[in-house]
Amino acid sequence: MRTPGRPKTESRSAQHEATLMSQNPLPPNDPALPAPAAASTTRSPIASADSPGGPLVDVSGLQEAIARFARERDWDQFHSPKNLAMALTGEVGELVELFQWLSEGASHRVAHDPATARRVRDEIADVLVYLVRLAAVLEVDLDEAVRSKLATNALKYPADRARGNAKKHSDL
Repeated sequence: MRTPGRPKTESRSAQHEATLMSQNPLPPNDPALPAPAAASTTRSPIASADSPGGPLVDVSGLQEAIARFARERDWDQFHSPKNLAMALTGEVGELVELFQWLSEGASHRVAHDPATARRVRDEIADVLVYLVRLAAVLEVDLDEAVRSKLATNALKYPADRARGNAKKHSDL
């Protein structure tokens, strides 16, 4: 899907971001996570750069690269939250389309198939770019948002009750 103001990044950026996030996993039931209410108003000590593992999500370099890309093309005028959310939805749809009608097994292999691997990486990168841009425009701290959501989910899905099933928290 081509739209005005569509920033593109190399797939290495998306791969680097995924690597950063996978290097600093924090289990959702970790008692060190901030309480949901506190996370929305203050930064937890666990979120500081000097804490072990550092931030879970650090997209500052990516945010600046996307902002620079948009500025150089005079695309900031198109990057309203509404437009970015709609573009993000479109990119998620393009990613989903790559998996449509595949079996569970085939869906696990899609990124290893030379015919689709590049398209999968490109669509994941597009989703990441639009998500990061939307967060920047709305001034959402993604690290804080993720930590807060993990803390909320840890309360909603205690490991001892949620392990191994896909039930909604209200049905546990």
